[in-house]
Amino acid sequence: MALNPMEQFAIKPLVEAPLFQIAGQPIYFTNQAVLMVLVAVVSALFLTFAVKPGRLVPTRGQSMAEMSYEFVANMIHSATGDAGLKYFPFVFTLFIFVLCSNFFGMVPGSFTVTSQIAVTFALAALVVGLVVVVGFMKHGIGFLKLFVPHAPWYLLILLVPIEVISFLTRPISLSVRLFANMLAGHTMLAVFAGFVVSLGAAGGVLSVLSIAPMLLIVAIMLLELLVAFLQAYVFAILTCIYLNEALHLHDHP
Repeated sequence: MALNPMEQFAIKPLVEAPLFQIAGQPIYFTNQAVLMVLVAVVSALFLTFAVKPGRLVPTRGQSMAEMSYEFVANMIHSATGDAGLKYFPFVFTLFIFVLCSNFFGMVPGSFTVTSQIAVTFALAALVVGLVVVVGFMKHGIGFLKLFVPHAPWYLLILLVPIEVISFLTRPISLSVRLFANMLAGHTMLAVFAGFVVSLGAAGGVLSVLSIAPMLLIVAIMLLELLVAFLQAYVFAILTCIYLNEALHLHDHP
């Protein structure tokens, strides 16, 4: 375990030579890129081969895959109605990617992709970009009514700018929420792991005292597993809520 708890978040190129350059900026294949590829490949292979039509008794893998499908489908339907089910592939892919990235980051020696603000902001910007495209495709210029709440006209002078600013800050709030939770949890684990190593190396009575932070690490690890799922769920449900606004504006599904 590194003495510096922030070292686990360092992005390091795997090879010294860059893959290519963009505007004179070298682009490297990093440990972050490896984990992103690994998450995408492993989750795609699992969901593809776990489900086999016609199987009388589903395996545990197939049950997990079917439960994830149903969980996301029910979440989309409850948040957006039938109109939002056409966006199931996007929301499901987003949910699985964030969930698996969070879980892969719990493996010792691994890398937490969602602890990087660049990754979470890119995902959040993709969500908000889709919302804008869907809104204009469905309502045309009428999509701008989203920023005009039902209120007396004299309040709209204040409320409309607030609604616009609130919409524009969604990528920031959505990305920072996921990034901050994963960063804080893994930093805490690294700090307590450092306590265990230090106390154990001290010898004598201090070695016995290392049991306390060890037990705390186990508790925090279980909490982090819950947080990893909750953050993926929050990211996906907020995506559904934003899509619902684009589909129905101020109406309900």
